[in-house]
Amino acid sequence: MITEKQSIISLGMRKEKERANIAIETVLKGKSCAVISSGDPGIYAMAGLIFEMCSENKIEILPVGAKQADNKKAIQVEVIPGIPALCSGASLLGAPLMHDFATISLSDLLTLWNIIEDRIEAAAKADFVIVIYNPKSKKRVEHIIKAQQIIMKYRDGNTPVGIVRSAMRENQQVSITLLKNLHKAKIDMQTTVFIGNSKTKNYCDFMVTPRGYSDKYNLKSNQ
Repeated sequence: MITEKQSIISLGMRKEKERANIAIETVLKGKSCAVISSGDPGIYAMAGLIFEMCSENKIEILPVGAKQADNKKAIQVEVIPGIPALCSGASLLGAPLMHDFATISLSDLLTLWNIIEDRIEAAAKADFVIVIYNPKSKKRVEHIIKAQQIIMKYRDGNTPVGIVRSAMRENQQVSITLLKNLHKAKIDMQTTVFIGNSKTKNYCDFMVTPRGYSDKYNLKSNQ
């Protein structure tokens, strides 16, 4: 509940810099301020921008409870961890991230597309499970298809792919498809895509990436 002494400032998409600046200025004036992000604030979210802007503007960052020097411009920052989409989505799919994985955003607003392509290629070649953030928007519809084409150079078309939309939230949707059919899947900016590695399999409508236990131990029950 918001009290009379509190207020909410809400800005739309692509207003991250403005949000961060308002928060920093608010704290420099001696008030407390919370910057809210979905998922975890340190994963494709606002924590990094706060630190970057403080660095660029020579604002010292102190941990909560640290003593501040009177002659320095400084703020106290506490990053409170949340549950990122890769964790909430993986839990709904089963166990797709039980071995090494790479997380790649397909948004080219802040990263050049050729760099993103190089990262997809490297992750696919190294047989990482690949978690894709920001797979598709209204204006950016081809990137997920290009990613699919790159990954299929190194991975079988029947590789399981998990599609999770709005994990743990209203209108949650969870499905498993095949890599060769990824371009047909219903995907938007609220979706996280989990592309299995060469060992990933489907079991009872769950997505599982073995870690290697069966190569070392006999997993069959004695019963």
